[in-house]
Amino acid sequence: MLKSLSQSLLKISRSKHHWLSFLSGLSLVLAYAPYSQWWLPFLVLPVWFNLLIKQTPKHAFQHGLLFAFGWFAAGISWVHVAIDQFGGLPLIISLILMLLLCLYLALYPALACYLSAKFSTQKTVNLWLLPILWLITEFLRANILTGFPWLSLGYSQIDGPFASLAPIIGEIGITFVVLLVSLCLVHIYQNKQRIISAVVILSTIVSSYYSSTLSWLEVTNEQIKVALIQGNIEQSLKWQPEQEWPTMLKYLELSKANYDADIIVWPESAIPVLEPAAQDYLDLINSSAALNNSAIITGVQNYYRDSREYFNGLIVAGIKDNTSDEGSYYYNNPNRYYKNHLLPIGEFVPFQDLLRPIAPLFNLPMSSFSRGNYVQPNLVAKGKNILPLICFEIAFPEQLAANLTDNTDILLTVSNDAWFGDSHGPHQHLEIARMRALEFGRPLLRATNNGVTAVIDHNGKITKVVPQFEEAVLRAEVTIVTGQTPYSRLKRLIN
Repeated sequence: MLKSLSQSLLKISRSKHHWLSFLSGLSLVLAYAPYSQWWLPFLVLPVWFNLLIKQTPKHAFQHGLLFAFGWFAAGISWVHVAIDQFGGLPLIISLILMLLLCLYLALYPALACYLSAKFSTQKTVNLWLLPILWLITEFLRANILTGFPWLSLGYSQIDGPFASLAPIIGEIGITFVVLLVSLCLVHIYQNKQRIISAVVILSTIVSSYYSSTLSWLEVTNEQIKVALIQGNIEQSLKWQPEQEWPTMLKYLELSKANYDADIIVWPESAIPVLEPAAQDYLDLINSSAALNNSAIITGVQNYYRDSREYFNGLIVAGIKDNTSDEGSYYYNNPNRYYKNHLLPIGEFVPFQDLLRPIAPLFNLPMSSFSRGNYVQPNLVAKGKNILPLICFEIAFPEQLAANLTDNTDILLTVSNDAWFGDSHGPHQHLEIARMRALEFGRPLLRATNNGVTAVIDHNGKITKVVPQFEEAVLRAEVTIVTGQTPYSRLKRLIN
């Protein structure tokens, strides 16, 4: 009887601990934009680590899975907005799909927890092993099945004191720091290895402060005027044939009033017509921009009839450089960019012969794209070299590094986050873009259909932003910087 009672109490205790793991992960959403409570991981992770440290490999996996499931269920809930509103599926099916996605992503942190116990001599979690194993599984999460590195812990620190380390060790290095400091706090609380833990924390704080005083970049006196056009086209109307010309005329009119800007940027797929069918319109904006000594960068889809391939791209119209006042655009000219990192389901459908007949979710407009090359030349507009990334490509620093050159002046990311409504997804997207600007030491322009459209300086700070869900033009002057951060040098060397 006593044995049965003790087993029952153990099950209840484990059940409470499981809930604590889940709720701990759930609360981490508040560490990211738009909430941006950067201090929260240093409270949540130590509490969870204190629970995790006594677990066997099996139970460590369970707690890791529950923690990460809560983390992703709250953190990427914005994905369900797109599935629910545009997927054409019953609510229960869309929720099941989200459940499966979150469980899949949760496997990676769970694996790190399992291995940190499995490799331990005592067969319980060794917290000193966890940070490096966590980074390994995060690398896998960022690469397997096209990769989805969203919500990496380092992004939560973009407004915290450890952000100064980003130009040296990048976001992934900051993730390691967050984990390391958190486990040291646990050891101090448990009165274990207090001196070592305190030294590690103090060294990290001092390093962060010292890093904030260093500069690897030279701020020049050169500035360029930019105008980012936020058309605010409803997603449900975007690909309606009767909306094609109203949409294109809107962008043209908004640009005409801003031709005094050196570079005007339209968002992803701003032109809702395939490039071959939009030649008259593109000739018009090309000549208009050139006449006013300006350049327009716009998203447009291209289709090659011979190969039957679609590409999600960016083109430059108007002035390419200062050697000619004639428009530089012509069909299929080389001053363009094609998206390489395609979004599963949204831009390509794996096993499409099987999946497309099932539901509208697998037949979204423009879901049959081909990949552009991984390395492509920078765009050139008004004499400036601009490194472009489309939509969630900004979440992959390796791709950015592979396309960065000594002559790159500006980073550019364009997106259409109208899929995700009034959720925290677009704010997290902006947070990721800020980290890329800080890591690589270049100003970044972010042009979106309905927000968040912003200009970010080389320190990762937002200098200008316009409200979401409004038709707006963001005007700003961007300062050109030169030089390379240590992180940029390292990533380019690896690539």
